[in-house]
Amino acid sequence: MKRSPPRSPNERSRSPHGPLEILHGHRAVRAVLARRPGAVTRVGCAVGLRGELGAFQGEVQELSDAELSRIAGTDLHEGFVVEVAPPRYLPLAELGELLLRNRGVAVALDRVRNPYNVGAILQSAAFFGVDALLLGAPAPHPGLAPDAVRVAEGGAEHVALARTTDLADSLARLRERGVQIVGTHVTDAAPALGFAFVHPTVLVLGNEREGMSDRVRAACSACVKIEGRGAVESLNVAVAAGVLIAAAQSPRRTQGR
Repeated sequence: MKRSPPRSPNERSRSPHGPLEILHGHRAVRAVLARRPGAVTRVGCAVGLRGELGAFQGEVQELSDAELSRIAGTDLHEGFVVEVAPPRYLPLAELGELLLRNRGVAVALDRVRNPYNVGAILQSAAFFGVDALLLGAPAPHPGLAPDAVRVAEGGAEHVALARTTDLADSLARLRERGVQIVGTHVTDAAPALGFAFVHPTVLVLGNEREGMSDRVRAACSACVKIEGRGAVESLNVAVAAGVLIAAAQSPRRTQGR
């Protein structure tokens, strides 16, 4: 007997780790099926697109565009939806161990909530080989929105995830373990291009409108800025993240990590 299609976001069942997630998007769904096939409970795709799911051997239901939109909660599903257990978020101690072991780079977001910005940052992080993304907010961070996962184009499955309710404290603890914490600021900061990044390092980006909080800035080892020609005051946070990640990863490439 055929299994029922994925439920809509309002009809979620639960896994041992919490409510199952409904994700959508071509590359996002393909990445989930490739990286975490055992976490997948249901898959749906548009009629005729089953062949685009690669080597996945599980059952896939072909659904109408209207049904896919209902399940995904958006018309921007790109023909694919999946019901899957939520990803594992690393405890802070494991995040520190990962960075120290790899002499790695992580990106920390201070109250950055726009899912399109978060998704674009994740895509850049995966492209440049960043080790982890740390989500920070005063209240429990909800994790990654489905739109962020779609915009990341599969990047959410290639970057370790962590989250904290007190980013300043978490950064201070990482700094105590020998991790360089580099914040971003439009003034009173060294130029990012040419800055002496020391690995392991965490790049901290602040809220799209307000920047980093004072407590988070105080937890940083240093602050950098991206210099422009002055026509506008600052870059979009996702664009800024891409520039900073590339700058921070450059020494790792030349030193072979």
